[in-house]
Amino acid sequence: QVEFVESGGDLVQPGGSLRLSCTVSGISFTYYAMAWFRQVPGKQRELVAGIGADGYTNYGESVRGRFAISRDNARKSVYLEMKTLKPEDAAVYYCNFRNGQGSWGQGTQVTVSS
Repeated sequence: QVEFVESGGDLVQPGGSLRLSCTVSGISFTYYAMAWFRQVPGKQRELVAGIGADGYTNYGESVRGRFAISRDNARKSVYLEMKTLKPEDAAVYYCNFRNGQGSWGQGTQVTVSS
C-alpha cells in the first residue's frame, strides 16, 4: 500500500521561502514519476511541479522560475523548494504520482501572509 507523508508547511511572509518534503513508502520509488499538487478550499487540486524517474522536471506556469522540485531515490523522498512566495501560493500541498492516481495523504499547509 502506497503512502505519501508530506511535511514542511508553515506560515511565511510574502517573498519568503520554504522547503517541503514528502516521504513515500510501499513502492519501488525509483521507477515512478512524482509530483507536487496544491489545493485551496473551493478549487480543484492543481499540479505544481512534476519530476520523472529520469529526473526530467515540469512546472505549472504560476510557479515556474520560483519553485524547484527534486528527488532523492535513496531516501524515497520528493522535495519542493519554494522561493519568492506569494499570497496566492497559500494552499495545502500534496505529493503523489505525477498522474495523481495514488491515494492522497494529509498534505502540508502553506500560509503566505504578512
